[in-house]
Amino acid sequence: MSSPLITKVYHFCAAHKYGHDDWTDEKNEATFGPDAKVHGHNYELHITVTGNINPETGFVVDLGELTEIVNDHVLSKLDHSQFDTDVEWFNDKQPSSENLVIFIWNTISKYLKDAQLHRIRIVETPTIYTDYYG
Repeated sequence: MSSPLITKVYHFCAAHKYGHDDWTDEKNEATFGPDAKVHGHNYELHITVTGNINPETGFVVDLGELTEIVNDHVLSKLDHSQFDTDVEWFNDKQPSSENLVIFIWNTISKYLKDAQLHRIRIVETPTIYTDYYG
């Protein structure tokens, strides 16, 4: 029998810009288009966890504890940041949503006690989202 999945949604605003410091502005703009300039998004973060249902609570995860982990270790770093420059993990990586979901997974997975991460989803725009299953 499989375990239930539960998803909690969070929101944050952040900016980033794509490019390489050792490339010319022209090459960065040709490769990344307008995203070679600093721009921002109102991100929607979906965290899906799974695990055994606690028979005392009926829950897979304590959503208060999950929210505390996400607030303390993810949102406090990303919200209202330019994360390609403000978050050290991105020093040698492009600030793509593909890398962002990996950063979030690696950051919160070590703090979960009874539940396991199933999926991280970042909705960057109404037409673009990225999923990561670890």
